[in-house]
Parts: sequence; C-alpha cells; structure tokens
Amino acid sequence: MGRAGGISTEQIANLAHYRTDFNFSELERLVLEYADSMTRTPVEVSDALCARLREKFSEAELVELTSAIAWENYRARFDHAFGMEAESFSEGAVCALPVRVGSQS
Repeated sequence: MGRAGGISTEQIANLAHYRTDFNFSELERLVLEYADSMTRTPVEVSDALCARLREKFSEAELVELTSAIAWENYRARFDHAFGMEAESFSEGAVCALPVRVGSQS
C-alpha cells in the first residue's frame, strides 16, 4: 500500500527519523507528527499541532485524516490483542518500528 501510494523505499527505511530525514516534505512531517500524537497512550494532540494542521487541511480533510489514523490504531491494537502477526504478503517488505521516547536511534 505504501509504495503503491508513492512512498519511497528511503521513506519507509527512515520512517523512525521522519522529523529530520530529508526524504520527507514539511507536510509529510506534519502528518506523521499527528499520527505519532494520536498513537500515544494517552493520546496527546497539542493545540499548537491542531493549529498547524488547520493551516494545511480543510475541516473535511482533517476529519478524513484523523479517521484514517484512528482506524489504523484500532486495527493494530486489535491485531496485537489477539496475537495476530504479519502474513508475509510482500517479499522484501519493510516493517518500520517506531522509536520509543527516550531511546537513542
């Protein structure tokens, strides 16, 4: 899905470093920051981040983006709860793992 949607191999490989990696645009960094914020437990989306998002997206677009991120979070947590793992559908696929807060990567 990612590569078909235009995500480069470099972006997938460097996803954990999206904040500083030159392969990501300003808009992509903003969306990934939002996804990170929505994925934290508890969810912590700052007013400043919401304001930056509203500068780039209409209300309808923001609802759609939020829904997509929330759905992926739901799906990942559901799968994790039942011990479901990847089925190796894509040879050579990359599964980028998030950098934990406070970790050095």
